[in-house]
Amino acid sequence: MTSYYSKEKMNTKAATQHILVVDDHEEIRASLKVYLGRLGMTVSTAANAAEARSLLRQVSIDLIVLDVMMPGEDGISLCRHVAAHDGPPVILLTARHASRDKIAGLDSGADDYLAKPFDPPELVARIHSVLRRCRRALAPAPATLRYSFDGWNLDLETRTLRDPDGQPVALGTAEYRLLQAFVEHPHTVLSRNRLMDLTAGDDAMLFDRTVDAQISRLRKKLEADPRRPDLLKTIWGDGYLFAAQVVRHGPAGARADATVAALPVQQIHSTQPA
Repeated sequence: MTSYYSKEKMNTKAATQHILVVDDHEEIRASLKVYLGRLGMTVSTAANAAEARSLLRQVSIDLIVLDVMMPGEDGISLCRHVAAHDGPPVILLTARHASRDKIAGLDSGADDYLAKPFDPPELVARIHSVLRRCRRALAPAPATLRYSFDGWNLDLETRTLRDPDGQPVALGTAEYRLLQAFVEHPHTVLSRNRLMDLTAGDDAMLFDRTVDAQISRLRKKLEADPRRPDLLKTIWGDGYLFAAQVVRHGPAGARADATVAALPVQQIHSTQPA
């Protein structure tokens, strides 16, 4: 599968962030190009999904600001395509304000969601927030390079998930962070609040229903029957539990691999009640 994005391609310098603005309104494209450019960002623009796909094949993009309601292929469809190809993080822009629309957008693989009309400084804050989270997600843990569970393998160096047959399974940024949180805390009930802390940190601009949407997407990729999950279990009234036996693998030459032990449930809930 073609990948638009990798750890090696991601910019880590704020002054050289390359943002792609995809919107069918020329005024929005032009104003954001000027505004973000004044802040030191490199900005490319596209009027539709076809132009965006072409640009993604030609240049390295750090983040996409994507309008949902466009003629032809809409933003939700393009967002799913980007996520399926391990593309850059996406912030959706839309005039729709209902919670179900936000959930649908995040369920398509978006990393954040901003309703129109919006203040440009808020968009900039969200761009920085998403890129910070991505940099943390892409940085491998110093003592752990890979987790294995139930035949699956999650590689922290390459940010790659492989199924029991060894085939790669594309993960969006939010899905990757969520799965990493689960493999690091197996057999432990994690509330939505705790999961948001583990996956996003203090700079998160998320809400608890976001977690439900990402859990649903992750189940579709991990579970034989997402409606009857064996790995990602719902603990009604408390949160979620990862029910797999997880083994942590260190770098070559390190000490022997180890099974990840569960923390006491009381310890998780004493700091973050559901």
